[in-house]
Amino acid sequence: MTSAAERRAPAGQPAVGTGQQPSGLNGVRHAAAPAPVVWPGAPTPLGARFRTGPDGVAGTNFALWAGGAEAVRVCLFDEGGRETQVRLTELTHEIWHGFVPGVMPGQRYGYRVDGRWDPWTGARWNPAKLLLDPYARAVDGEFGLPPEVYGHVRDWPEQYVADTVRDERDSAPYVPKGVVVDDDDDWEDDRRPKTPWADSVLYELHVRGFTKLHPGIPEELRGTYAGLAHPAAIEHLTRLGVTAVELLPVHQFAHEDHLLRRGLVNYWGYNSIGYFAPHAGYAATGTTGQQVGEFKRMVRALHAAGIEVILDVVYNHTAEAGELGPTLSLKGIDNRGYYRLQGDARRYADYTGCGNTLHVVQPQVLRLITDSLRYWVTEMGVDGFRFDLAAALARSMHDVDMLSPFLAVIAQDPVLHRVKLIAEPWDIGSGGYQVGAFPPLWTEWNDRYRDAVRDFWRQALPDVREMGYRLSGSSDLYAWGGRRPYASVNFVTAHDGFTLRDLVSYERKHNEANGEDNRDGTDDNRSWNCGVEGETQSERVRSLRRRQLRNLLTTLLLSTGVPMLVAGDELGRTQRGNNNAYCQDNEIGWLDWSLTAEPGWRALTDLTARLIALRHRHPVLHRRAFFSGRAHSADGLRDLAWFTPRGTEMTEADWYAPAATLGMYLSGRDIPGRDERGAPVVDDSFLAVLHAGEDPTAFVLPGPPWARRYEVLVDTDREDQAEPPGTVHPAGARITVPGRSVLLLRVV
Repeated sequence: MTSAAERRAPAGQPAVGTGQQPSGLNGVRHAAAPAPVVWPGAPTPLGARFRTGPDGVAGTNFALWAGGAEAVRVCLFDEGGRETQVRLTELTHEIWHGFVPGVMPGQRYGYRVDGRWDPWTGARWNPAKLLLDPYARAVDGEFGLPPEVYGHVRDWPEQYVADTVRDERDSAPYVPKGVVVDDDDDWEDDRRPKTPWADSVLYELHVRGFTKLHPGIPEELRGTYAGLAHPAAIEHLTRLGVTAVELLPVHQFAHEDHLLRRGLVNYWGYNSIGYFAPHAGYAATGTTGQQVGEFKRMVRALHAAGIEVILDVVYNHTAEAGELGPTLSLKGIDNRGYYRLQGDARRYADYTGCGNTLHVVQPQVLRLITDSLRYWVTEMGVDGFRFDLAAALARSMHDVDMLSPFLAVIAQDPVLHRVKLIAEPWDIGSGGYQVGAFPPLWTEWNDRYRDAVRDFWRQALPDVREMGYRLSGSSDLYAWGGRRPYASVNFVTAHDGFTLRDLVSYERKHNEANGEDNRDGTDDNRSWNCGVEGETQSERVRSLRRRQLRNLLTTLLLSTGVPMLVAGDELGRTQRGNNNAYCQDNEIGWLDWSLTAEPGWRALTDLTARLIALRHRHPVLHRRAFFSGRAHSADGLRDLAWFTPRGTEMTEADWYAPAATLGMYLSGRDIPGRDERGAPVVDDSFLAVLHAGEDPTAFVLPGPPWARRYEVLVDTDREDQAEPPGTVHPAGARITVPGRSVLLLRVV
């Protein structure tokens, strides 16, 4: 019986864990080529930066942090794929660097990094593997996952030690390359919208999915940044009135092996491998640097329409997965320096469910992330970020810590503290659920809002206390430390889960197309199918479902906080019951623009646009401060009041009693703050009546001091909402609220 250290790799490979080097130049055999000249260059900025060097000579400065490495080579590739290696001999503060004259924009390159192979201590250097520059501005080529791209011998007979056997095969022919980019762009012609948080309406969309089937976009531009910049795409956004698009990941990403083996891909893109590069698959103009300019033009076009660009970013993990994952970049540069490892350093600490977690406490990792963020703001023009699994970034050594290095650095950064920052405030680790806990600079996805609204409209809430908090800005979560109502990003649906239409059409997930035997995706959907599972020809059921969609959208857009819509929900988009369409780069995941031709769905789009316009016009619907609930004048009128169907103010007992009806009064007379000229902000007052019961109910309209008359602006019982009903009722009138509907009334 041999020991693990005596096991042998395939021919030409060293003994496991010995650190021996194979034959050939730095572990890799190559055809002889003249070595380019390399000058010392500079250790900053990191990455490959084209510039003018000594004596006015143009070239590129390469700088790579590789703390424990023994040698670093830049590998340059010509159009035929021939590789030329340049050894970086300068080392400054663990940064290897050099200036190579004559290397121009468009040059494809990668790194080979040499060092010890000792997985038991977390050391996984392997110079046979070509590595993507973490600071690459553009990436050319697709990530496949053949055996050659793994640092270990993937098919080693004894799988329990396979990750400890180094694979000596050259990965260069099988991996994408970084591209040198000319970053000269001063953005003088760009005008950022700078929409205040309180005035914002977010619209989450997928660059490819939003544009892929749009009939108004030229076919060659569909699925691309240029397609999103097209007037036909922007026209829909401006018609709705949204102020920002929140783009699903556009950092360069790779596909997981288990998906590729099933003929699928990672469609959503939450598997980043290049934090500076726009994903090449979304470029119409080319992938040797052209994608950078195309992305910038998209941002400019959106800004010109008054729309901000927020990126969904994935800094919590990378596409290199765990110890059995591929070696594509950071794992081969300095595995111990970039990733959180367990006590057994062969294994990765996994707070993300994706195999690894970036070690954000390490200075070089923190620098990578903040350099990336600043780059996207200053050089790519974006206006903010939504951080996937942000709790993983806020962990110190183990626990989530709101004084963590990551949050502290962001708070004092002169660029980043001024842009929009949205946390997905949880991860899968112990103590990872942190809704309401992020510091004042941050807004958060509020899943308690999502759950309460879903439960109210399917009549699953035991009482209306939770609903009252969520409608009025979630003060129980955010009224501390100077936080404001806009700390809550309110949403009913997101990319992850059912679409809005599926939420009222399915009670069970139907993810068979994902090839995981329907085991993937959440079972906690809080959905109601209105009596029939899936699509139906019953007009009664279809009518009820459309009314429920109107109820959900109206609730969202009348709630205090920042509303987030998901692209296509306003069109009645369906994913056929798939609540985890992360691998569906097809009609399941794309928007079906043919729905705009159907009157029922067109009416839903019209209602959405009208509600957003109403929200923009009325400050009381997008307050900058929490309600006080106290009377500010002798008549007893308060800025927020709650009413029962009897027309009486709710008592403590009413909040704890089962109820299907809730009246919310918003006073426009007592809005805190002043306008830009210092004048008090005064608005109309509104009464919203939400009734989730199946049968109609009577509701008595509150009298003075609340109002003398009420005008109906929105009645979700009506299919056509293009024009407001315009009905006026006297205060004290007993009106009938249709079953499962919302009435919005303006005080007149």
